Amino acid sequence: MNALNLSPLFRTAIGFDRLARMMDTAATADTSYPPYNIEKTGDDSYRLTMAVAGFGPDDIELTVKENTLLIAGRAAAETPKAEVLYRGIAGRAFERRFVLADHIVVDGAELQHGLLHVNLKRVVPETLKPRRIQIGGAQPQLTEVSQAA
Repeated sequence: MNALNLSPLFRTAIGFDRLARMMDTAATADTSYPPYNIEKTGDDSYRLTMAVAGFGPDDIELTVKENTLLIAGRAAAETPKAEVLYRGIAGRAFERRFVLADHIVVDGAELQHGLLHVNLKRVVPETLKPRRIQIGGAQPQLTEVSQAA
């Protein structure tokens, strides 16, 4: 039994429904096709490389919605040129979902030599970055004194 029951946690926590959905999809996700690598290429940059042999740029769709990157591949129906004796290269349709952390954006994608490279970058808004607050000193307030004559 590989099921992890977190319902006691979610009974007392508010706003963690996204975490519960993430764990549900991770438990049911098919993790074998197509194979992929995730690399950290810098302090705030990542690269997802997916093996998509047989797919062209028009056959692959990348979508980002609500912190989820969806990569779907639909192979175009092609007429067989010859009788296939052994098929070792899978050309079946696929759909892969990756949950993105907050402030991760897709920086670009390219298809080279049967590998789809998706560049990701963490972009933290200026309002969320740490900032130094200047401390003002206690300055004596000058008040005008009226002179009565």
